[in-house]
Formats: sequence, structure tokens, C-alpha cells
Amino acid sequence: MPVLTRDEAQNRARLIDVERYTVDLDLTTGADTFGSRTVIRFTAHTPGDTFVELKPDALRSVTLDGQPLDPATLDGNRLPLTGLTEGTHELRLDTVMRYSHTGEGMHRFTDPTDGETYVYTQLFMEDVQRVFAAFDQPDLKAVFDLTVKAPEGWTVLANGVTEHLGEGTWQAATTPLLSTYLVAVAAGPWHSVRTEHRGLPFGLHCRRSLAPYLDADADELLDVTRACFDRYHEKFQEPYPFDSYDQAFVPEFNAGAMENPGLVTFRDEFVYRSAVTDTERQTRAMVIAHEMAHMWFGDLVTLQWWDDIWLNESFAEYMGYQTLTEATRFTDTWVDFGVARKSWGYDADQRPSTHPVAPEAVPDTASALLNFDGISYAKGASALRQLVTWLGEKDFLAGINTHFERHKFANATLADFIDSLAHHTERDVHAWAEAWLGTTGVDTLTARVTDDTDTSWTLALDRTGSRPHRVAVGLYDRDPADPHAFVLRERVDVDVPGEPTAFRGPRPALIVPNDQDLTYAKVRLDPASEEAALRGLSGVPDPLTRAVLWNALRDMVRDGDLEPAAYLEAAAAHLPEESDLALVQGVLAFAHTQVADRYSGPVDRPAALTLLTALCEELLRRTEDGSDSGLRLTAVRHVIDTAQHADTIRGWYDNGVPGGPELDPELRWRILARMSVLGAVDDAVIDAELAHDPSATGQEGAARCRAALPDPQAKDAAWDALFTTDPGQELSNYLFTATAQGFWQPEQADLLRRYVPRYFSDAPALADRRGPAIADAAGRYAFPVYAIDADTLSLGEKCLTHGAPTPALRRKLVDQLDDLARAAKVREAAGS
Repeated sequence: MPVLTRDEAQNRARLIDVERYTVDLDLTTGADTFGSRTVIRFTAHTPGDTFVELKPDALRSVTLDGQPLDPATLDGNRLPLTGLTEGTHELRLDTVMRYSHTGEGMHRFTDPTDGETYVYTQLFMEDVQRVFAAFDQPDLKAVFDLTVKAPEGWTVLANGVTEHLGEGTWQAATTPLLSTYLVAVAAGPWHSVRTEHRGLPFGLHCRRSLAPYLDADADELLDVTRACFDRYHEKFQEPYPFDSYDQAFVPEFNAGAMENPGLVTFRDEFVYRSAVTDTERQTRAMVIAHEMAHMWFGDLVTLQWWDDIWLNESFAEYMGYQTLTEATRFTDTWVDFGVARKSWGYDADQRPSTHPVAPEAVPDTASALLNFDGISYAKGASALRQLVTWLGEKDFLAGINTHFERHKFANATLADFIDSLAHHTERDVHAWAEAWLGTTGVDTLTARVTDDTDTSWTLALDRTGSRPHRVAVGLYDRDPADPHAFVLRERVDVDVPGEPTAFRGPRPALIVPNDQDLTYAKVRLDPASEEAALRGLSGVPDPLTRAVLWNALRDMVRDGDLEPAAYLEAAAAHLPEESDLALVQGVLAFAHTQVADRYSGPVDRPAALTLLTALCEELLRRTEDGSDSGLRLTAVRHVIDTAQHADTIRGWYDNGVPGGPELDPELRWRILARMSVLGAVDDAVIDAELAHDPSATGQEGAARCRAALPDPQAKDAAWDALFTTDPGQELSNYLFTATAQGFWQPEQADLLRRYVPRYFSDAPALADRRGPAIADAAGRYAFPVYAIDADTLSLGEKCLTHGAPTPALRRKLVDQLDDLARAAKVREAAGS
């Protein structure tokens, strides 16, 4: 089906305005399809031709101004509207639409726990066409009247307050002007927790089988929601623009959440069935804050075209972390951003697929979909944080409020945003935007220290790259009372580029460029500071500074400037003394999934896993007194994941973890997955666990375990399930991901070798057949990430050249192959 180009969207916007959609959905017609009737009222400015988009299972009838049109003229997803006259028009369409099982369009899910069924929409980019006909581009905003017929006993949620009219019919309040991709419906026998805040109805909703877990966390969820809502009203002059605020935790959701006005949808893994760490609770709170920021930036003021999607996401990312820090108990959120999110941006920005934060040209919707990455989120948010540092928060917020005032319920561009900021400052915001938003790659700031005398020294920050930076440089001395600790002498503000800075006094023991992590750049320490960090990182007093240092070591490993073993040794030395859980989790994740599993070759990997297991056992000893349940849970998870022999974790599976935590469903499936990899269980054990936990999570856990078994028949069965061409047997998006996660294991290289070439022939066909969501999952999870050799690279390059992968899969392949080549270089540099 053709994708919408920018030129086509601009031409259509010049031709028509859309006033109103009246949409009637019938969800009572069966398990495969639903009815969708749409009336679109629009105005043509001049005579001309255009088209409306839809992807129906069947187009039953269509009329324009009362005259029937031939349904057979539907070409792919486009129904031509020819000979339009100047003036108002009414288009009526009666269609049958197909439910999705990939998280796109109208997703349908039946809960294996209790047999209850739920449906919800995800209409981003082009997927409204799977639910109702639309002029599907963000700058043709309209009001929406929505009616839904649902089975008895269901509740229907939508962008506005819904009313049950009887006999299963629900009507939603008329919306303000919205873009088509922001329309939302969620229907099913929801369990709901409702309240009111500032005169508006607030609600939390989830599947009935998750009701006890939502109820247990409802106070925390609502406290965060209210605190962020109030803080945004302190920051923004424009009040919340919609009539209610519902948050629905929905099954098999592809993203973290979606900012539908008045009805935010979240993946329902955020309704915790098992124990989680406080950092994970902080992540959930940040997502709440992020999506709420979109109510203003994204929903009230919407991008004109998809080249500005970064601004929606970067703004929400920045505001989410900042507002959570200011308004809730989660006061160290920027540490987690630094160690977890920011590395996502750094990695994406060093691949061949990198792009400017604000790309000059996004020619079509397929291209736009590729820009939902670490650049649009983490790099963009980092750029905004640097902008606030440079501009000052007062002027930044003044510009934001001007932007809302000028463009509310309309569309705006990057140029509009920059103009709003420039209205409140003498600084050259346009030049800043060109330098920061129109360029690619990561700058590197390297500290160069010159000892002038015993009592004076000079610091220069050498820059590789072109962006201006305003950073703090932290100067740290050894603590006289504790030789293993540092104390901050001072933080110095430095502009890069700039002249070297001269200091009086002895040279500090540790000099940290970008202290407090206020800019987006890789950091290289001077040699003495590098040695001090490797030996004494846990003695640095500020967790945000420690995050900067851990990121510096991480980047050095990836660039071949620090041996993987040295990173592991630093982790073993310093994590037992680390007090910030986000840092422990971030460092352990990189140490395991990248350093041990990818950067260490087959000979060195066992020693790397042994070191990580010993480190986590030390963390367990540290928490025997129950002083830190989150740290203990983190350690238990990693002992499981790094186990090379099944004996210890089998004892945990049978008898529980001595001293806790409780062996809840997440831990049971985690242990079983690792024992499956090690060949210590069989199908009978997996089946027994599934009988114990038949939930959706249990179904995914069983699929992951079966795919992980080191058995040729199990691998064949998993591969067939992933790449089947039988429409009746295709896995849902979550079961596909779980199966793919289980399939490739570094311990099973010999067994899996024959599937590597099959991947590069089967994945393009799968992506073409099943669409962008499955293409993304196939590229992210089903790729042979542990086949780190020249043959895999060669097969991948041939696939890119001759295999005709879809845009979504191509982007993932380019990224995966670059990461694979980097891993090979790191191994070579380390002699691994």
C-alpha cells in the first residue's frame, strides 16, 4: 500500500479543511472483524481531486454528497475523490475492519487467565486507517463524535467522557480539534479506579485479572498523576485542554505508552504482578509524567508534519524527567536518564542510520516511522536540557507558554517553536538550533591538563565535533578522612569552545568534564583522572557525577579504548559500594548483555560471567539484613541470568531464595528460562509451570523457555512459529517477541549456526507480510546478535543489497549489523 508523502499532504491541506468526523464502531460482530461507519464533513477551497485513506476488510458502501461511489475504486488504502467542487462536502463510508494482533489499529486480546476479551486502538502514523476512514495527516485536525456498540458488561473509554446509552451503546463527548492519530478507544470489562482532581474525572483501568495489582498501586499511581498535573499547571499558563484524564493499562502494547488526549494507554506490564525495584517504579512514574506533558506539547499543539516528531518526544522526555524530580519523591531521575536513556541516544547517534534531531526532510510516513529512536527521545531531551542550561529556565518556559498561546488546537513547526523562544531572549536561538538540531553525531569533550607549577595548573576541554557546550567541570580532591573517597573542591562553568582555564592551587585528584551531565557529549578524562576513576569511582559523592563517569567508561569500551575486562573489574570493585540503584542496574545491564555476552569472545565469556555472578553474590551478602530490597532483587535477577550451572538456581526454583525475595511469577519464569538455556529442564517442567501460571505473562514465559531449549526439534518449532506463513498460526506481537528472545543464546552457537543464513532470507518476507510492528520485533529480537563473525556481516550486507527489506526492517538491520561490527572490533582489540 502506498505511504503518504509530504508533498501529497501539503497539497491536500491546501485543497481541503476537515471539520468533523462522526464515527460509529460495532464491536459485537465477532472475533475477527468489527463494523465501522464514518461520516466526514469537509470543505474544499477550490475545485480539485484528492483521496481518503482506509484499510478495510470490506468496503460495503461509500457516498459523497449523497451520490454513491464505486467501492471498487479503492486502490490499496486510497479511495479517490475526484471532481470536488468548492464548498462543503459530506463523505459517508460503511466498512468492515479487521482486528489486529500486532498492536496496530484495533488490537484484540483474550486474557488466558479468565477468558475475558479487550480491544484498544493504537492509531499512530497510519493506523487510524485500520479503524475508520480518514484524511490521515496531522495538520488536518477536526472534532470527533464517536459512538461504540460493545458487548454487554463492557466499558468503553475514549478521548472524552463516555456515556452508556443502553443496550451496549456508548457515546463519547465531542472532542476538541484533534489530529486523526490521536483518536482513542479502549473497550472491555475493565477494572477501574476512579477519582476526581481539580474538578476533572481521573481514572485508572486494567484487565480484571490484574485488578488486585492495580488496586495495590492505585494510590501511588494517582499521587504521581496529581503531582505532575499540578506541577504542569504551575509551569504552563494554558490549562489542561481536555475534559477528563484516563490512564488505561492495556495488553500487548508495543510502546511504553501513547499520549492519546484524555485517554493515555500504557503497556500493562506497568501493573506489577511481581516485585520490582524502586527504580522501576520511578520509570513508570516518568512515563506518566512524559505522557502528561504531551497533553500540551503534541495534543494541544501538534506537529504539522512528521519531521518534527522529535520535538513532541524530546519535550515530553525532558519535561517528564524534570517534573518528576520537582514534584514527586523521585528526586534523582536524571541519574537514571544519564545511565540508561542517554546511552540509547549515544549509541543511535554513532550508527550509519543516524539523523539530525530535527531532520530537514522526512519525505513520507514510512521514513518518519524510522525516527522513533534514541535520537528523537534521549538526544533531543539532552539538547533541550542543554538549551535550558544555556538559556535559563525562566526564558525557556516563557517561550513555551508563548508557543502554546500562539498555536493551541492547531499545528506548529520547529521554526514556530524557535520563534516563540526567541521572543523572550537576546540569545541567538536560531543559531543554537542549527548547531544542535541540524547536525548528526556525538561530540567528544576531552580534558587536557597542564601542570604549570606545583601550585597552578591549566584545564582545556578539547572538542571533537561542532556544537557549542556550556558544561560544569567538577574538581575533586581526596577526602583527608577517607583515602577511598573524594570531596568536591568546586564546580566551574566552562563554555566549549573557549579559552583554557587557569587555576591556582594543586591539581585535583579527579577532574570530571560535564559534571552534572548537563550536555550531550562523550567524555574522555585526562590520564590521571581516568586512573582515579577506575580505582575510586564509588568514592565520588554525587550519583549524577558517578553516572557521567560510568558512561565515560562505557563509551571507552565501545570505542575500543578500554578493555572489556577492565570495565568488569571496575564494576566488581565499585558496585558493592554503590548506593544508587539506577546506577547498579545500568552498569550490570551493560556488563552482562554487552561486555560479557557480546564483547567477550567464547574463551573469555565464562570468566566474565563468573565475575558477574561473584559480584552479585557479594551484593546478596550486603543485603542479608533486608536493608535494600531493590538491590537484593537486582542481584538475584543477575545471579539467575549469569548462572553457568543450574544447581544453585534449581535450588531457588524448588525451595525459594534464602533470605528472599519471594519467588514470585517473574522470578520463577526467569529461573526457568535460564535453566532452559542450560538444558536443565524439559517441556514437561515448562508445561507444569504454565499450568501454575496460565496468565498472558505465563504464556510468554513458556514460549521464551521452549525457544531457549538446546534441542534441534525445539529450535525448529520456534523458528516455524516465528516465520510461519499460515495466517491462522501467526504469533501475536508479544508471543513473537518472547519466542525470539528465547531463540538466540550465546551458549548455543553451534546448534544455531544453520539458522543465521535462514534469518536473512526469512525476515524480509515476514516483515513484508506482517507489517512494521512485527518487522521491528524481527529486527530487534529475532536477529542473530551472538553470531559475531564476518560471515554474518556478509550475509547481512547481501540482504540489505538484494533482499529488499521493508523500511522498518532495513533500519533495524543497519543498526544491528553496525553493532555486530563494533562488537567484532572490540573483541579484536582486546584479543578476545
